[in-house]
Amino acid sequence: MTEFRLDPKLAADTFAVKSMDSCELLLANDKRWPWLILVPRMEDAVEWHELFTDQRQDIDLEIANSASVLKAITGCEKVNIASLGNMVRQLHIHVVARSNGDPNWPGPVWGYGEGAPYDPATADKLVQNLQNAL
Repeated sequence: MTEFRLDPKLAADTFAVKSMDSCELLLANDKRWPWLILVPRMEDAVEWHELFTDQRQDIDLEIANSASVLKAITGCEKVNIASLGNMVRQLHIHVVARSNGDPNWPGPVWGYGEGAPYDPATADKLVQNLQNAL
């Protein structure tokens, strides 16, 4: 079995939040939306439907937990959850806080405008809040 490695693009575009039982939890470096990314720690995982049922159930629990915490921390109206994988092949799940009036509401976040990186202090505070709540 090969060792799990995070895709370089995901590593470059995110802040590490927490290693959970099944996934690495990351914060996307785009302050327009509080945006989490969960990456299952399974080498060569690409498609959700190719996982074993117990793997999907474990990951689903971590997605639900992360989404609940994100909603509580941000006070958002809606949490979008998706797995696309068109730009990064490694299986990863997006959990995005959305609210009326945010950039491109109610349209999708993908491919909209230019990213707006967090300043380090704001990112650190959000990461700490997430870590404390999880």
